Amino acid sequence: MRLEDLENIISKDYNATETKEIMAGLNQKRFMSMRVNTLKSTKEHILEVLKNNDIKYEEVSWYDDALIILNKDEKFIRSLDIYQKGEIYLQSLSSMIPASVLAPKANEIILDMTAAPGSKTTQLAAISNNQAMITAVEKNKVRCERLKYNINKLGVKKVVVLNEDARYLDDNFKFDKILLDAPCSGSGTLYVQNEEIISQFDEDLIKRSTIFQEELLNKALLLLKPGGILVYSTCSILKKENELMIEKFLKSMELEVVKIDEKILGSISCLTTNIKGAVTVMPDQYYEGFFVICLRKISKSPCSNN
Repeated sequence: MRLEDLENIISKDYNATETKEIMAGLNQKRFMSMRVNTLKSTKEHILEVLKNNDIKYEEVSWYDDALIILNKDEKFIRSLDIYQKGEIYLQSLSSMIPASVLAPKANEIILDMTAAPGSKTTQLAAISNNQAMITAVEKNKVRCERLKYNINKLGVKKVVVLNEDARYLDDNFKFDKILLDAPCSGSGTLYVQNEEIISQFDEDLIKRSTIFQEELLNKALLLLKPGGILVYSTCSILKKENELMIEKFLKSMELEVVKIDEKILGSISCLTTNIKGAVTVMPDQYYEGFFVICLRKISKSPCSNN
């Protein structure tokens, strides 16, 4: 695909001003970010190590354990003991939003439907201080091994890893909360100066992604307990993978949108959305383009004929 074709696709979803801002955002190289792994270390210790290695950083207002690295590359960070020991985890800021929104708590039964390489699984474990009971599913065998490696490296407990396709999980499984960070076109993560990546982005990829997303959502809603919470996210900014996908389920299923905490959104630039309560993060030098929505499965009334 050519750059002009990408811009044309985006312009179908957004006005001229937002399209221009999106294209400018996709033209910027993003700062690297990391998450302090509180299962193995403390933020105070990590900041001391950064200072001792002349690493400049910024903190993140909505997430205490996130840090933005300003003056070192990934190779340097990976060489540090704190990385080797699993005391930090390299993760994009946008990728940290879904688990923060899901807000796992002790003893909750949680499903991470497409879990590899483990960014969100390990974050869920850290937020709950290893007290949530997590099932992490990954269909690709190689990626599943990477998921297991990261779980072990970061000191995560109470996680069951399944090397399966989440679309075919047994319907008898039931979960309090489900995180579905769905496979997508990756339109929000594109770097337009990388012609090879742009050339691989096409309408067929978008079509295949939406089919997979709908199948995963159907399964998620079968597995979610009444009153349970589902967080759906993609690293796409395209409405057919995001709002238009969710609107199908809001019309046909007993679901309601749960407002996302303003603390999370206060400092993040967002694009317009069709659904009140949904969030589409604007791509820029700090954030990937990303979609997040929090949904609650409404309990059926005993008198309902549905």
